[in-house]
Amino acid sequence: MLQFKPKQTIKKIIVILPPRSQEIILQRYGLGFSPESKTLEAIGQNYNITRERVRQIENFSLNLIKKHDIFSSLRDTFNELKSDIEKKGGIVEEESFLKNLSDDPIIHNHIYFLLVLGDDFTKIKEDDEFLHRWTIDMENADNVHQVLRKLHKQISPEEIMAEEKIISYLKKHALEIFKKQKIENEMIRSWLIISKVINKNALGEWGLASSPSINPRGMRDFAYLVIKKHGSPLHFNEVASKISEIFNRKAHPATTHNELIKDDRFVLVGRGLYALKEWGYTNGVVRDVIKNILKNNTSLSKEEIIKRVLKERYVKENTILVNLQNRNYFKRNAEGDYIIA
Repeated sequence: MLQFKPKQTIKKIIVILPPRSQEIILQRYGLGFSPESKTLEAIGQNYNITRERVRQIENFSLNLIKKHDIFSSLRDTFNELKSDIEKKGGIVEEESFLKNLSDDPIIHNHIYFLLVLGDDFTKIKEDDEFLHRWTIDMENADNVHQVLRKLHKQISPEEIMAEEKIISYLKKHALEIFKKQKIENEMIRSWLIISKVINKNALGEWGLASSPSINPRGMRDFAYLVIKKHGSPLHFNEVASKISEIFNRKAHPATTHNELIKDDRFVLVGRGLYALKEWGYTNGVVRDVIKNILKNNTSLSKEEIIKRVLKERYVKENTILVNLQNRNYFKRNAEGDYIIA
């Protein structure tokens, strides 16, 4: 919880500016009733002046505040924000940092304005690797970038890992660069959010942002994550329902069923029940499952075949027995065990 009130703090600062400067700052940073901030061009059109003139007035206003006696009264406010950033490892992703301090978008704008004013804070703009971020130490920020780049190179395109594992990886790289400095897990989590190369999915798993298991692109990817999270076979109706629930994406059962059929990541293991192939399930009807089991074991008793098939298919035992009696595919050896015909 913030120890200061952002709106009241900004209100005290703004009053020292000339009326037009006040209006321009309020519009430029979204400090009024609406959280929307206006561009230099839009503000210029309102006052019939150039965008460059608006920029000059903005810079003049910021400098005027910094030179005024009221600026020294903001020391505790700046120290509180600085302390929050220090706890998160000296660098924070802009959006998540603001949201962590308040749920109100207008409050976000007020805090953002304070960061712009404060001499201790430096904004680093978004690039190909990282999101917009704020730091209180550029050398420290460069080291964090270096740590994250090492992690980016370490993760393979197919690799998906739990948060504990990726924190462990990042901490290892951090200790190599920061040497004796103590690295807390809270810092690691904050640094991870900065990256655009890696990301977290709805299951809390981390991997490359380009992976469909991290950023699902279609119904099949959503279904994969839903079934994986469930941990056991799931009916396509339930898959569709959970896609809507978890990802806020409208999913029709019939469409979901059709997509599951087309993707070899999924195996139909019962009436409308789908499992993941990576769990050890094999494609095909019961007969195909029996054949696959016998290929790997040469011969098995009736009881053992039933036991193994039931691990892969939600069917009645009698269905398995009927398939075993088909002499075109299976027969018994001298010991009474079943083999492939």
